[in-house]
Amino acid sequence: QVQLVESGGGLVQTGDSLRLSCAASGRTFRLYTGGWFRQAPGKEREFVAAVTRNDGSTYYGDSVKGRFAISRDNAQNTMHLQMSSLKPEDTAVYYCAVMPMWSVNIYSARSYDTWGQGTQVTVSS
Repeated sequence: QVQLVESGGGLVQTGDSLRLSCAASGRTFRLYTGGWFRQAPGKEREFVAAVTRNDGSTYYGDSVKGRFAISRDNAQNTMHLQMSSLKPEDTAVYYCAVMPMWSVNIYSARSYDTWGQGTQVTVSS
C-alpha cells in the first residue's frame, strides 16, 4: 500500500514563494502519474498540476499557469510543487496524489486513487 506525505506548507505573504514536497513510499513512484490538488473551505477540490509517468509532461490548472511548477524526482520517489507569486486566493489545503495506469483524465480528482493527508498553505494579503 502506497503512502504519500506532503510537507512544506505554511503562512506566507502575497508575492512570496513556497515549495511543497510529496514523498511516496510503498511502491515505485516512477510508474505513476502524480498530481497536486487543493481545496479551500467551502469549495470543491481543484486540480493544480500533474506530471506524467511516461515522459514527464506537465499540466496546470488555469489559475496557476505561469506561477507554479511541478517536478518529480523518481530516484527519490518525490514530487514537488514550486509556487511563486502567491496570492490570497491560493490559500487552501494542498494534496498530492497518484493516478493508476488505467485512469485517463489527469484533471479529475476521481482519477487518483491514493492521496496524502494534505498541507495547509495560507497566503496573507
